[in-house]
Amino acid sequence: MAITIAVSGKGGCGKTTLAAMMIKELVAAGSGPVLAVDADPNACLAMTLGVEVLGTVADLREQARSKTPSNAGTDRLSDFEYGLSSIITEARGFDLVSMGRPEGPKCYCAANNMLRRFLDKLNDQYAFVVLDNEAGMEHLSRRTTNHVDLLCMVSQPSPIGRITAQRIVEITKSLPIEIRRSGVVWSRTDQADDLEGIETLTCIPEDQDVLDACMQGRSIFDVQSSLAQRAVSRMLRDTSMLKN
Repeated sequence: MAITIAVSGKGGCGKTTLAAMMIKELVAAGSGPVLAVDADPNACLAMTLGVEVLGTVADLREQARSKTPSNAGTDRLSDFEYGLSSIITEARGFDLVSMGRPEGPKCYCAANNMLRRFLDKLNDQYAFVVLDNEAGMEHLSRRTTNHVDLLCMVSQPSPIGRITAQRIVEITKSLPIEIRRSGVVWSRTDQADDLEGIETLTCIPEDQDVLDACMQGRSIFDVQSSLAQRAVSRMLRDTSMLKN
């Protein structure tokens, strides 16, 4: 089973950049194929990784939900799996799946069950899965992932940022999945005070090279060396996601 790393946080806190830097580090370490999952409706992970989205799970889920149920359940599942396989963006060292927009008010239970079964099989093909989630973590709360080895809650060390991190912790307590380790990643700072009862995984300093790449719409792979990337590398090793 793949090692699953999930990233969560408010928009603008740097979570997508963190997810991309972790993917870059895992690929560079040669730790095996990586599956990147963009589970934020405001999808930006593909651009940060320098790849193009071929389609979204939301579109396929809507198509599956709208089809008339029949006795040909196997054929329906095969069609859904074929559609999911066709929207996987393949890149050097990693693949990308984009979840797309949130579910509407209608029932998506059957489609989500098919998605869960597909992702369970897909996980066996990768050494790592990196999930870029929104703060509400809808993808995790829908149980399309059964476990998380490391949950990184990205925030800035401001009063609002600290409250946001604490709220995400409360959300995780209600999720019907196993989270083996979790903590806060403080972004754009060299140091930050710990939150009571919450582990600080690392502090990622302000990095002009990374900021320039984001502002110019360039891939994180275009950034050759940076203080932020080194901080991410240390965190992955300190949390045993990568070997020292």
